[in-house]
Amino acid sequence: MQFKEPLLEGKLIQRYKRFMADILLDSGEEITAHCPNSGAMLGIKDPGMRVWVSRADNPNRKLKYTWELVQEGDTLVGANTGHPNALVEEAIRNGVIKELQGYEHLKREVKYGQNSRIDILLGNPGVCYVEVKNVHLKRENTAFFPDSVTARGAKHMRELSDMVDAGHRAVIVYVVQRGDCEAFQVAGDIDPTYAEACHQAFEKGVEPYVYACDMTLNSITLKNPLLMKR
Repeated sequence: MQFKEPLLEGKLIQRYKRFMADILLDSGEEITAHCPNSGAMLGIKDPGMRVWVSRADNPNRKLKYTWELVQEGDTLVGANTGHPNALVEEAIRNGVIKELQGYEHLKREVKYGQNSRIDILLGNPGVCYVEVKNVHLKRENTAFFPDSVTARGAKHMRELSDMVDAGHRAVIVYVVQRGDCEAFQVAGDIDPTYAEACHQAFEKGVEPYVYACDMTLNSITLKNPLLMKR
């Protein structure tokens, strides 16, 4: 995934109301950007961190900028949770996710379960339901999800389990929007309910896969799989 225009660099002043961030651009202009991340953003929302934003091409949009990247130490981390679905679709079509090859059809945002939408539906042969989650939290050399309590995430795991019970294939892909992790683990200390839902889903046959990203100021690309710690 290529960014359409060069990103603008600045310094984070504050993130607030979950979806808003005040940023001082290097040009000297202070802006309020859309923060497309509903999580706690642990470790990547500290005032003073270097950040990068994109400018919207929609003249009717209220907030003209979107927070895309943040620098944590020496590492670029993706802050925009709107990208992983597109990254996974791109990686499937390019043959990067080996576990999801061989299907003729790919659809996005298909209704299923209890008032839910599956991120990607693969078909022919059979049907494969693919849920996608964004990951940015790192502890030592391991990436973790979630970074806050996610009742919605637990619901998704139960719905994927239902698809397995119905005779379909169900997959969850954790997209680690950073390139400095060696493994992945569900953060049971942050959300034990989600961790238990994962345990039950994996026991039933829901397949978990984890992929790290190559992060640059020009593009984000899904690259190598990571070991999943159980």
